[in-house]
Amino acid sequence: MKQGDTYRHQGLRKQLVQLLEEKGIEKPEVLNAIEAVPRHLFFFDSAFIKQAYEDSAFPIGSGQTISQPYTVAYQSTLLDLRPRMKVLEIGTGSGYQAAVLHELGAKVYSIERQKSLYHQTKPLLEKLGYNRV
Repeated sequence: MKQGDTYRHQGLRKQLVQLLEEKGIEKPEVLNAIEAVPRHLFFFDSAFIKQAYEDSAFPIGSGQTISQPYTVAYQSTLLDLRPRMKVLEIGTGSGYQAAVLHELGAKVYSIERQKSLYHQTKPLLEKLGYNRV
């Protein structure tokens, strides 16, 4: 369990995974990755933390949003990743998609042009262990 992640959050992720399955996401690897990533930790504005496991996009600052979980799951499914494949992500944002791709075994290279997001996201990804190959 990652620091800042609770059994309550894990239960909410299980419910989110069930919802994504109902919406047609079938790939077990993608569902497992979504379930493994503590999405609430990628919310930089604590006003939205209660909505972290809803299937919705939310503001993260700098005019950007954290993508809706269905979108992240759908994109991840379309990539059809195999372990150690390289992915270049343009627009790191909160880092949530990068974390999911990392959980899928990808070597993720991510670029963010918004300095404020970069300065929030880089230490978070490092703290959660998503900067390691």
